[in-house]
Amino acid sequence: MMQSTLRQRRRERTSPIVHVTDALYVRPQLTLLSQEQCQRLHEASCQILERTGFRVYHPPALALLRQAGAQVDGDLVRVPREMVDAAVASAPRSFNLYRRGGEEIACILDGEHVYFGPGSDTLRYLDPRTGQRRDFTMADLADCLRVVDALPELAFAMSIGIPRDVPTERYFRYQFSAMIRYTTKPSVVVCNDLADIEAITAMAAAVAGGMQALAERPTFLMYTEPTTPLSHALEAVDKLLFCARHRIPVTHSPAPMIGGTAPITIAGAVALGNAEMLSGLVMHQLTNPGAPFLYGHGVHHLDMKEMISVYGAPEFQLARIMAAEMGRFYKLPVWGYSAHSDSAVLDEQAAIDAQFSIQTALLARTNLNHDVGYLEAGLANSPEYMVLANELIGMNRAFVQGVQFDEEALALDVIHEVGPGGQFLSHDHTMRHWRELWTPKLFDRQRLEPWLEKGGKTMRQRVREATLEILESHQVPPLLADVDAEIEYILKQ
Repeated sequence: MMQSTLRQRRRERTSPIVHVTDALYVRPQLTLLSQEQCQRLHEASCQILERTGFRVYHPPALALLRQAGAQVDGDLVRVPREMVDAAVASAPRSFNLYRRGGEEIACILDGEHVYFGPGSDTLRYLDPRTGQRRDFTMADLADCLRVVDALPELAFAMSIGIPRDVPTERYFRYQFSAMIRYTTKPSVVVCNDLADIEAITAMAAAVAGGMQALAERPTFLMYTEPTTPLSHALEAVDKLLFCARHRIPVTHSPAPMIGGTAPITIAGAVALGNAEMLSGLVMHQLTNPGAPFLYGHGVHHLDMKEMISVYGAPEFQLARIMAAEMGRFYKLPVWGYSAHSDSAVLDEQAAIDAQFSIQTALLARTNLNHDVGYLEAGLANSPEYMVLANELIGMNRAFVQGVQFDEEALALDVIHEVGPGGQFLSHDHTMRHWRELWTPKLFDRQRLEPWLEKGGKTMRQRVREATLEILESHQVPPLLADVDAEIEYILKQ
């Protein structure tokens, strides 16, 4: 019965023809798995959960699982397939994230819309003013978040870096205070433990107008992880279940490392990561059926030469496509990664990595894509890299939009009117449609002589200038004074 319920929730594969603003469009497609292969991956993950099991270091969660029918032996849990299918069936197909204040939807997480934002907790800051690489301060976080706020293709914020000028044991809370002060966009939050998420939720509720308002119009999503392979730490489960109880959107996304903490094969690593995600979803939905949950996993691989977890790799992007297709198989919105690089600096390698991952995310339709601006495999962040990524996202979004394909676009009457030897520049049809073509803001399309006359600036120079202009000019509406005072009070507790 549960298996048939799950099957009813699966979508048919999306047609390459879609309707956009009353015009018929054909869109480029990127597919990898058939429905049968998605089913095989699901069955493999269910077999892992039922035969191998997973460890849960959280007594209340163990009791919850045992009561629901799981086999619990100490901290080792095995769940039958029916429990997995029931959890997938009860999770909502879509939910929204709202801008600060809760009045405007920022992200529609429905499995189709695609959004981008930065990552979290990098160690080193690439200062665009000085070119130096150094530790983060709260002022640096404010600068980075104002860049996020200014860039139209970045739809949400994350903490970006670890500030060294606040108490170490509470820096997650200070990061969140910066996010709600220096951008009106929703946030994806990382934190350490239950006390952190309680403080962060209190700050968000103060801005939203109370816990009920925050639950109805959430302005942040919690990012937490199981520990690969197949373990759930006390702190991670605390955060997961807190979000379920309070209907705060959450992703409990594992990060299996191929060849290190996961099998060396992509399929095996994805089956493992999918199983870990499903085990978290089971606990989440048992706590509060229907609470919003974002599907996803971050299958990386271990570079056997450098011994690092790799971002700029074709294997990583293949795993992203598989995550997107399994998300559609389950009819759940999907967590993703984009515009990141293993390069230590903003160079040609970083640009190539960004382009590859952005195009993959848009074509595969991973819905909430983080890590924009990551360099050095996530150890450093560059606001200039975020500015470059914003341009690349816009270009790729125009590509993925596809081609209008109707009578207006075929323009047979226009071709007949102009005729052999004519010109289309002044025709009404051109006037109606030329603004639909993508226009770059940073790419330079001038020929050599006019480019030299205007300074001959490279792309790297234009990116830096655009970043500095944002830092000097972009202002974020401040919080109300009493709300800001409440945040300060919470930080000092």
